[in-house]
Amino acid sequence: MNQYFEEAKQATRNIVSVNNETINLVLRSLADALVNNTDFILTENKKDLDKMPQTDLKYDRLQLNAERIKAIADDVRNVVTLINPLGNVIQDRTLPNNLNIKKVRVPLGVVGVIYEARPNVTVDVFALCFKTGNVAILKGGSDAEFSNLAICKVIHEVLEKHQINKNVLTLLPAHRSATEALLNAVGYVDVLIPRGSQSLINHVRQNSKIPVIETGAGIVHTFFDASANLEKGQQIITNAKTRRVSVCNALDCALIHEDRKADIPALLSPLAAKEVALYADEISYAVLKENYPNSLLHQAKPEHFGTEFLSLKLAVKVVKDIHEALDHIATYSSKHSEAIISEDAGNIALFLNQVDAAAVYANVSTAFTDGAQFGLGAEIGISTQKLHARGPMALEELTSYKWLVTGDGQVRN
Repeated sequence: MNQYFEEAKQATRNIVSVNNETINLVLRSLADALVNNTDFILTENKKDLDKMPQTDLKYDRLQLNAERIKAIADDVRNVVTLINPLGNVIQDRTLPNNLNIKKVRVPLGVVGVIYEARPNVTVDVFALCFKTGNVAILKGGSDAEFSNLAICKVIHEVLEKHQINKNVLTLLPAHRSATEALLNAVGYVDVLIPRGSQSLINHVRQNSKIPVIETGAGIVHTFFDASANLEKGQQIITNAKTRRVSVCNALDCALIHEDRKADIPALLSPLAAKEVALYADEISYAVLKENYPNSLLHQAKPEHFGTEFLSLKLAVKVVKDIHEALDHIATYSSKHSEAIISEDAGNIALFLNQVDAAAVYANVSTAFTDGAQFGLGAEIGISTQKLHARGPMALEELTSYKWLVTGDGQVRN
């Protein structure tokens, strides 16, 4: 396994010599190649899908189609249009002793990413790393093995066409021993980013000898305040829950002000058409009992709060005021994405100020927590921690900095 790591480390010296014009040319070629190889990628993706039951929560994330491949290619084209942060001068000053000191953005180096059934991550990570002069080492799961191999084949063909060292992207074998090797690749890998289930993220955080940027699970809440507009609430909650249930920004718990409990049936009625199962607390259950399909309505248990469902399930709780909503979120949030629906400027300001999460919304669906939606092109993940990066991670978050000091023979007393 060390050969993979050694070749990746050596490739960092090659990639920093590639100018931005060539980088963008390669990425445009990759976007075209992905679309042109749609049939090949889908054939390989089907091999993975055939191994996974459709009831598996990861199935939707694994599944590719022509539309999704086009969207992935479009994200690559978006990355081309973005300004490359490499070489940006963060600080530039001359000291009294005439030393000139510059703080300049540089690549992180070798970026390792461990992920599960998300073949789009293969492209996103490569595009963002390549744009920022980083080398990528990927460890995908066995459930997406054929899909990842197919996509990497297309990427390597594009790199070779443009005479770029193909080791700027390495896909490790799908077996578990490769994960353990990557966790221990000290001296080769500069940072490790896990993307996937909470168990995967916990395993990486607890066992890695490499610095980790944690992209945590999304336990997402939306608070419907006393002053909230009902139509806005219907649209926002329905979109946040049902747009795509398997993603980390999908809604898991609706908190509803007790003054609006009479509006709960109308507020949540669009979810019935989408076959969303509700796990309602005692108050909301009583209101919904005659106003929501019996087969989809259940009494909530304690474990339903603080659960990332990744499916057509939603917890519902009535709270007495914004302070109880804030307390509930502070207790159960994974610090990913949280939202308030309100027309009260004071409550909105309080919510935005007090909620501790990577993305906090007012009158907006949490479905927008996404690098492309934030104008960052693609994303390498959504960090829920506070050191180095937080929220959608894109180009700037894949850089560090170094100090460039120039003088004319100065020595220190």
